[in-house]
Amino acid sequence: MLLGLLSPSCGEVAILGMDSGKNRLEILRRTGSLIETPIFYEHLSAKDNLSIHLDYMGITEANIEATLTIVGLPNVGTEPVATFSMGMRQRLAIARAIVHNPELLILDEPINGLDPAGIKEMRELFYRLAKQQNITILLSSHILSEIEQIADYIGFMVNGQLVKEIKTSKFKEKHTMDLEFYFIKITNGDFIHE
Repeated sequence: MLLGLLSPSCGEVAILGMDSGKNRLEILRRTGSLIETPIFYEHLSAKDNLSIHLDYMGITEANIEATLTIVGLPNVGTEPVATFSMGMRQRLAIARAIVHNPELLILDEPINGLDPAGIKEMRELFYRLAKQQNITILLSSHILSEIEQIADYIGFMVNGQLVKEIKTSKFKEKHTMDLEFYFIKITNGDFIHE
């Protein structure tokens, strides 16, 4: 709904101060996104996939080679995406989300398919994007230990409802339990009003 891919059944969705239904194309130009299972043109290279993505959005200023290098895909050449491993595909999906220097990143399970080294690299990349380039990142994941390491604020959703939001530093000050246990307690109704 944030990206205008689905319409809300009631109410409105605003992102970057714009209605997601009425301003979908402008929102897409100013945001980067990664869905859980990204889709590519399999017979084309990573570079060609990113070029098509930029053309679709009407963006002419972007450094595709630098972006591929940033996500750990330097020198992939003309190799078709069909030959990419799951981890390489995830890196390409992240490259597609950031190639146009968005103001906002919306990432769904961005570390799927990555090995431990790749997870660490992407965690460091997200940190740099947020802290050095002032990109706001909205990240959704079931790997709560990873969220705890990179998020400034954590929101907990239960049955489609945001039931709790807490600053990560405050959580760490108040609780010795891990985030997974905290989430389980919240789903049982504990800690919601603290």
